[in-house]
Amino acid sequence: MADFHQNGIITTLHNLSERSIEEMEYDLLHFSRFRPLGLILPSLFSELEGDALPNIIKNLKEVPYLSEIVIGLDRADKDQYHHAMRFFSDLPQHHRVLWNDGPRLQALDAELQALEVAPKELGKGRNVWYCMGYMLATGRAESIALHDCDIVTYDRALLARLLFPVAHPQFNYEFCKGFYARVADGKINGRVSRLLVTPLIRAFKRVVGPNEYLEFMDSFRYPLAGEFSFRRDVLNDIRIPSDWGLEIGVLSEMYRNYANNRLCQVDIARVYDHKHQDLSLEDANAGLSKMSIDITKAMFRKLATNGQTFNTETFRSLKATYYRIALDFVETCHNDAIMNGLKLDIHQEEKAVEMFAQNIMTAGQRFLDAPMERPFIPSWNRVVSAMPNVFDRLIEAVEADREEFLQQA
Repeated sequence: MADFHQNGIITTLHNLSERSIEEMEYDLLHFSRFRPLGLILPSLFSELEGDALPNIIKNLKEVPYLSEIVIGLDRADKDQYHHAMRFFSDLPQHHRVLWNDGPRLQALDAELQALEVAPKELGKGRNVWYCMGYMLATGRAESIALHDCDIVTYDRALLARLLFPVAHPQFNYEFCKGFYARVADGKINGRVSRLLVTPLIRAFKRVVGPNEYLEFMDSFRYPLAGEFSFRRDVLNDIRIPSDWGLEIGVLSEMYRNYANNRLCQVDIARVYDHKHQDLSLEDANAGLSKMSIDITKAMFRKLATNGQTFNTETFRSLKATYYRIALDFVETCHNDAIMNGLKLDIHQEEKAVEMFAQNIMTAGQRFLDAPMERPFIPSWNRVVSAMPNVFDRLIEAVEADREEFLQQA
């Protein structure tokens, strides 16, 4: 059973009673009459062929309270898009698939690129951004959840607990972050969050001094969780990164746009596991190595916008401070694993810490080398200003793709 402790400056909603899924879904169905509920699923085509997504769809078929499901489909040719349309057709809820690689959405993207208001690189951030735009375009949902499509331990309770804080009519939360223990198959997982993000935040505190943004970030129990929910109006003005800094970028935008009492985090799963990335010790452009660089750069950018100055000496101090703190975290996690009869490979943990420490310097150099970089995708408010009919165009493209599929089916 979870504790009830409130840590940091963000409200934590715990799982204290193992409330039944039937009871929660009954409440959510009632809430949905006043505040329609939606779900965004950013997916790679390859995930349709794995074990996780079929189970997610099986669970979603039983969910009674969703008004709309929007699936962003990446890395799919025409035949694969048609396969995806058949795959998702079992969903009883109103749903649409955004074929991001299709000629219609590619043409719209090219126009937005010409106006300099489109994502600059491929990735999850771009997928999520277009799904958010589609949600704004349809206006079908007032409160929306987003989660990954590679969760192998998925059940309906995860979605119910994730949506509940932004669906309840008496709660004033605009945004909710999910958290969970990354324990599966007798091991403690979640290396990037455990061994990079939290130690890095603590190191920043020592190097740059007291900082409200760092206190904010340190309040989240699992800052890299890909599961969050929000009210629809959040989508108008949010600016997110298109790289692996997405989750950190979203939290940073919440810090910029909302008072702390409009934000919360919620325990959404007792057991959670998903697809694991390779450590990629020899390739800074792949796996956890690239992820760690993107995340670190995202934090540099945010602190810089708050007036913090960085130079090479700062990065060296940060690396040394981080390294010592992270090694202490390895020992702490190892002891926690032993206490709970779990496995933790100290050698692999310390190899990860060494790579992350080096990547702090790499991220710092890349940050200094690109002072004019525009790391964020423009907000949808700006996009609408540049192309007033963009929402109509987005809906038309998605519907035309769907009609073409139905005619050929």
